[in-house]
Amino acid sequence: MSAHEFAPGLFTRGFTPPLRLADFRLVAFDMDSTLIDIECVDEIAAAAGLKAEVAAITEAAMRGEISDFKDSLRRRVCLLAGVPESALQQVRERLCLNPGVEPFVAACRAAGLKTLLVSGGFTYFSEHVRQRLQLDFARANVLEVVDGRLTGRLLDRPWGDIVDGAEKRRVLLEVCELMGIEPAQSIAVGDGANDLPMMAAAGLSIAFHAKPAVREKSMLSIERGGMERALEVLR
Repeated sequence: MSAHEFAPGLFTRGFTPPLRLADFRLVAFDMDSTLIDIECVDEIAAAAGLKAEVAAITEAAMRGEISDFKDSLRRRVCLLAGVPESALQQVRERLCLNPGVEPFVAACRAAGLKTLLVSGGFTYFSEHVRQRLQLDFARANVLEVVDGRLTGRLLDRPWGDIVDGAEKRRVLLEVCELMGIEPAQSIAVGDGANDLPMMAAAGLSIAFHAKPAVREKSMLSIERGGMERALEVLR
């Protein structure tokens, strides 16, 4: 299905704008390179002098060139073994919200939507972002730290081992069920290939400065400007 440039750098596919934001009940966000301006795993790797190696794996995974996200994440986290926990704090202090995130989240909240962060990244950062944006729900991966250093492993959680694309979709659908709403009443915002399963399950999928494969499959693609540009379509 071809895309239509609704406004400069704002592409729509499969619907005619505008939509009513209040017709939706839940909005789910990816974190790295979506809500925030960095890929946290790459920045942690910089502390070990391995940013180029780790970033190359991240980029390939986000483009969809590596089909097994869990394996790609384990490979990257393994390279972080021995990095001091203080490096996480340094990364957290540097991360910034992407342009337009705060007004878009505020508009969603004002329209009555619940907010969900679901990330293939790490709780060390997702909890910081959740609190800063006052999001309702969050799920991410947990880095194992022993004696103040990363072990190169992730901790299993009661729900499973790693938040990958399938888990993102499952969490979105689970929250919809708990809220008593249909998936069509949800919005999913992401930028990488591991966001595609939850974006496909949502009623509205928004690609934010995304990889080509994600732009091509999203209903709304923001390719210039901040996330608040989605409000040009959602009234």
